[in-house]
Amino acid sequence: MDQGPSSGDELLRVLTALASPHRLRIIAALVEGRAYVSQLARRLRMNRPLLYMHLQRLEAAGLVVGTLETAQDGSSVKYFEVVPFALGLTPEVIRTAAQTLAWDGSGPDGSGKD
Repeated sequence: MDQGPSSGDELLRVLTALASPHRLRIIAALVEGRAYVSQLARRLRMNRPLLYMHLQRLEAAGLVVGTLETAQDGSSVKYFEVVPFALGLTPEVIRTAAQTLAWDGSGPDGSGKD
């Protein structure tokens, strides 16, 4: 995502994903390198269900990517890593993105809130 969001909905998804202190901390931790969920949970002192919820939001926004791998003991481990991105937010970017927004009032997460 080095060219910025291609639509208003994508811009809202990215901004919503970044508008959480937990998700900012997750991205900051992943800048150091990929990690599996238990590692991140310990490092961030966050329970795994809450961490998964935040990781799903970040993944849906295209800011992190998760890959499922098989460990030596045969168990499955999901690793996450940050996707390199740059977001140039200018009034012109917002104007262009706003022209593509749906008018149904559903909001970026379907909640009806914007």
